[in-house]
Amino acid sequence: MRVRRALLSVADKAGLVEFGQALHALEVELISTGGTARALHAGGVPVTEVSAVTGFPELLDGRVKTLHPKVHAALLAQRDKPYHMEQLDRHKIRPIDMVVCNLYPFEAAVARGAPHEEVIENIDIGGVTLLRSAAKNGLEVAAVTAPASYADLAEEMRRSGGELGRATLESLALSAFALTARYDASIVEYLAGRASGSGAFPPFLSVAGTKVMDLRYGENPQQKAALYASPGAHEASLVNAKVHQGKALSFNNILDMDSALALLKEFNGDTVVVVLKHNTPCGVGRGDTPARAYERALSTDPMSAYGGIVGCTVEVDAALAQALTESFKEAVIAPSFTPEALAALQKKPNMRAVQVLDWEKPADPREWDLKKVVGGVLVQERNLHAEGAHHPVVTKRKPTDEETRAMRFAFRIAKHMKSNAIVFAREFETVGLGAGQMSRVDAVKVAAMKSVKPSRGAVIGSDAFFPFRDGVDEAAKAGIAAIIQPGGSIRDQEVIDAADEHGIAMVFTGVRHLRH
Repeated sequence: MRVRRALLSVADKAGLVEFGQALHALEVELISTGGTARALHAGGVPVTEVSAVTGFPELLDGRVKTLHPKVHAALLAQRDKPYHMEQLDRHKIRPIDMVVCNLYPFEAAVARGAPHEEVIENIDIGGVTLLRSAAKNGLEVAAVTAPASYADLAEEMRRSGGELGRATLESLALSAFALTARYDASIVEYLAGRASGSGAFPPFLSVAGTKVMDLRYGENPQQKAALYASPGAHEASLVNAKVHQGKALSFNNILDMDSALALLKEFNGDTVVVVLKHNTPCGVGRGDTPARAYERALSTDPMSAYGGIVGCTVEVDAALAQALTESFKEAVIAPSFTPEALAALQKKPNMRAVQVLDWEKPADPREWDLKKVVGGVLVQERNLHAEGAHHPVVTKRKPTDEETRAMRFAFRIAKHMKSNAIVFAREFETVGLGAGQMSRVDAVKVAAMKSVKPSRGAVIGSDAFFPFRDGVDEAAKAGIAAIIQPGGSIRDQEVIDAADEHGIAMVFTGVRHLRH
């Protein structure tokens, strides 16, 4: 398809003048709007204002510029249908062969917390309509959305005498529809967030994303996989992380690192390290240095930690990096790495060193937690409950201050383990972890079995209530001194009585943290 006439209307003007110059050199007639036309004029590129084509000025503070039959008929006319071309001739409309358009920065306005009125003004109408018209007629009109594509398109046109091939046109049309779909999804998400202040879920759910990368494979090598970015993400995540070294990321790497990041966010302000594998912590440690915190985390279950990933709440220094190279780990994530740490990690070139940007950004409660089921999607609020400093003691013995600090540490970890989850811990380290069990008493037994370090005097964090006293009896055998749990069982009193019999202190949080 030969490009003879192009309409340019962009919010992001990166590369605009250079592309305009390239099109002009290829004898393409340029039409433009408002600020885009001014930028092209300033760059010495000849351009005709859209108002001169339509015979109408821009209206309503620029809300109406390109919404006109002389624009959209010029885009939608099918060139191989004589009666379409006859109608264009009758109304003195000349075809437009290319639209260069990106949209008002709606997502950026939402992300920076702009006032509602400003956000609404950043809903693009004309641009979306231009792209949809061009993309619908995508084999005869090029719908160009990305400044990054300008140079390649100009080069293809130079090589072919101003033409674009079918594969290029199809790719451009797909990208245009993908952009408008994502754009609309971000608008729905924003408006639904405002409307759901009462706790209601929206009647329609839009899920959209932009592909960030192809992954090595999915959960298994026979499954393909990719990572997509949600529109308008507002918090630290793996989506925009910087990978300093290592093999390409896999589906499981992303899942594990995301779980580690969620747990670490519970401890912002502390120096905490988690070793995690198969989406479940192997150990968590807190210390005065990253290396000390890692030592404590690793010593919880060093055998299971083999081939896991490591996450740290603070900058990775040379001492921690050196310790990481002493065993096989898939990846390490952190807010930053010192140059010395990156140099040390080069001893393990396959280990991914992943820097999570904007680590300090808090979790966004407006983002739903989605779980795919066959035929639909389960939607829930994210579990962002922050534990208070004080919980009611339900046993005769009150916990010591040290036990209280250990229980708070353990309970925050239990929130991020597969249910049923039991965490044996002390104030600065996990001792034994029992996760993913079908019964809570078995979770206690597994935690006791997995305890490499002595469990006597440790505490338990439990993600949900004890349905029977047997779990407490098993805890007593392991020498547990205190238990933190939500409470809420019909046998709570039986469980409390068991704790009293064993001299175990127990507190109820009133909040459970099941994770399936």
